[in-house]
Amino acid sequence: MKVSKHKPAARIALALAGGGPLGAIYEIGALCALDEALSGAQINQLDHYVGVSAGGFIAAALANGMTPRQLCTAFIDGAPASPDYFDPSWLMEPAYDEFVRRGLMLPGLLAATAWNIATRRVSTMRALEGLAPVLPTGIFSNAQIDIQLTRMFSQARRTNDFRALACKLTLVATQLDSAQAIAFGSPGWDHIPISKAVQASSALPGLFPPVAIEGKYYVDGAMKKTLHASVALDERADLLICLNPLVPFDATAEQQEPATPAGGQAAPRKIPRIMDGGLTSVMSQTFRAMIHSRMELGMKHYAHAYPETDIILIEPDHRDPELYLANTFSYAQRKQLAEHAYQQTRQWLRSHQSDPLASQLRRHGIALREDVLEDTTRRLCAPWKSPSRLGQALGTLNELMDELSQVVRHAQQQRQ
Repeated sequence: MKVSKHKPAARIALALAGGGPLGAIYEIGALCALDEALSGAQINQLDHYVGVSAGGFIAAALANGMTPRQLCTAFIDGAPASPDYFDPSWLMEPAYDEFVRRGLMLPGLLAATAWNIATRRVSTMRALEGLAPVLPTGIFSNAQIDIQLTRMFSQARRTNDFRALACKLTLVATQLDSAQAIAFGSPGWDHIPISKAVQASSALPGLFPPVAIEGKYYVDGAMKKTLHASVALDERADLLICLNPLVPFDATAEQQEPATPAGGQAAPRKIPRIMDGGLTSVMSQTFRAMIHSRMELGMKHYAHAYPETDIILIEPDHRDPELYLANTFSYAQRKQLAEHAYQQTRQWLRSHQSDPLASQLRRHGIALREDVLEDTTRRLCAPWKSPSRLGQALGTLNELMDELSQVVRHAQQQRQ
């Protein structure tokens, strides 16, 4: 039986980009803010959802009728006893099967390498190249995505079958051997379980092994495009809302203070130079810049090729260091990061209440709820506890050490 939902007259689509657990946390916080602020549309009752990588997890849940707040409970602060509970630490389980499978190849490859060195006068470095197949294709297993989403979508009024949804759901993965983007949920690909499609779409190469589906292997859908929003645009969407959680950080601009409600405790975090963060910071900035530049080109193409569709892009502020400094796999921060995304999105909506955003929404029977956006007491997660005297002292000491570090760095720069 089809999952029944009430739909607005306008054809509204939501496209969610990837970004790992951090991206999912940002999107959940932003969607909670949107769901509260929009009058005339509900985020879990739209016409078409397009998800890539971590965005596929969110899109699949929304298409099954889960509200953004339910997603927050399941992914951010849920209790293990909850039927919707999803623990992000499940994605940190080593890929034991992959390690064993590759390890079994080692004796034969070592023998072949030794034979090539001894009898064929092949250089040692050239011969060692033959050991490449021993390297695992992924460090962690994301099999729990399939297992846990199957459990979540087996509940009443939910489904793990694309064809049983009342809305359109598209989850994009990349077929490894052909490097072609595959839109699970489209005709010919809608018989694959939704949970398996999410697992394939989020299989980031190097982190997770490719996912086998019907004899072929699939990896992260973001290899080809960041959003794949054209899937919804080709379906003649009237309004397309896009969420992209990964943006490069602009350390040269005046950095934005954290967006917090009244009574929130959030110390400003500063990034003087990307270089100061070391290799991980440089690599993160490089990856974000590559992904974002590709998305910018895609957005320009969408605006030119689909002028009849109103397209709204929501993403973090390039001057905000909070999400940039977060450890992508630091799950202890997820409540704070979700709250930050929630408040930042509310702030963005407040600053865009006038045209053109208001006109774009109005054309499709949607309005921004000013009373909700102006309510500074609204929170996504429980308030932070006031720091103890020791905590306040440590915080003050940390600020002093930061200031001292900046003074020393400035002095070093003057000497150079």
